[in-house]
Amino acid sequence: MSAPPAVGERHQSATFRALRHANARIYFAGLAVSNIGTWLQLTAMSLLVYDLSGKSTDLGITVALQFLPMLLLGAWCGALSDRLDKRRMAIVTQALLAVQAVVLGLVVLAGWATVPIVWGLTLVVGVVGAFENPARRGLVTELVEPSDIANATSLNTAVMTGSRIFGPALAAVLVDTVGTAWCFLLNAASFGAVLFSLFALRKDQLYPAPRIARGGTPVRDALGFVHRNSVVFVTFVVMVIVSTFAFNYGVALPKLADERWGGESWFGLVMSVSGVGSFAGSLLTARRHSISMRWYLGFTVLLGGAGVGMAWAPNLWSALLWGVLLGVGGGGFISGGNGIIQQESPSDMRGRLLALTAVAFLGSTPIGGPITGIVGDVVGAPWALAYGSIITLATVAVAVAVLARRRGAVPATAAVPKPMPGG
Repeated sequence: MSAPPAVGERHQSATFRALRHANARIYFAGLAVSNIGTWLQLTAMSLLVYDLSGKSTDLGITVALQFLPMLLLGAWCGALSDRLDKRRMAIVTQALLAVQAVVLGLVVLAGWATVPIVWGLTLVVGVVGAFENPARRGLVTELVEPSDIANATSLNTAVMTGSRIFGPALAAVLVDTVGTAWCFLLNAASFGAVLFSLFALRKDQLYPAPRIARGGTPVRDALGFVHRNSVVFVTFVVMVIVSTFAFNYGVALPKLADERWGGESWFGLVMSVSGVGSFAGSLLTARRHSISMRWYLGFTVLLGGAGVGMAWAPNLWSALLWGVLLGVGGGGFISGGNGIIQQESPSDMRGRLLALTAVAFLGSTPIGGPITGIVGDVVGAPWALAYGSIITLATVAVAVAVLARRRGAVPATAAVPKPMPGG
């Protein structure tokens, strides 16, 4: 293990301390480029479906199909990632996602795109993504020594959310100029960056977690750990509820932009400025050596309050302002929750807990996405965003009350894991 940095150096590099590892620098560079393409495709996909049908409900079904496999398969895919080489698993799944993007782009270019065809190709992304997510996120924990894992996961969130600054804005320009097909094909090309970084990783500088043996009850063991650890349990419950109802931006915002902010094409710009906020929220969390429940719940309050404000923003400029605050809250919420869970996680259970986190955050979308679409079509576009934000605020209030009753049983700050022997 490398020696700890001096006090001044530690203060200066606290936010980016995981980047002192060469593998982290290599991987995050490739991931950043690839995720700009991913957000480009996600934004173009929402606009394509909305153009084909004009219904928020169909957008809800689209995101449900994308994340339903995560809900059904995610926990078992996490157990698989704890058994296999995460780097190899990431290479295979990233390549398959690139193929899907090529097929989708060619379908749109040929004029064959219909809502059912888009749904079918979206389901393909969902199935591959259920395997890709725990492998990719689990690999992040193997790029750095154990004491830097919380920082690495926060920087990973910063890369994922920060790419939202560029991807949706690029989509807003390209959809109106060259069409959605080229957005999908550009996304396919962007996978070359992350694949290059995966092949370029220095194997002798990885910190692989112990692999679990075949057999046993790996998923049940992970669920049992969540239930027994009060810090992780509260974090998961909040994450499930908030993710189900408050993170359906691809469903709520296109209709909101169309009806209140001057046109659906502004959806990409709003997503971009929220990406700026998310990047900031993630970096603020990355500076911390441990994540407290107060920090996590505070960002969750900001997320809920900003969502209510954006729902009734009277014009584009006010929507952009609320979008930054929404992003800050969302970035802190995601990176804070991931950081707490990784701080508490045993080294041989990280893949499974990362998968359960993905199930909580992404797998809940098949439930919340269609509900959000129905709310937008039946009650009104502002309520498609506001109802989830109100639920978020109520969830925090209940969590605070529960934590107050269990004072002493739930520590204010989760402990940073001790380095593995020889790590």
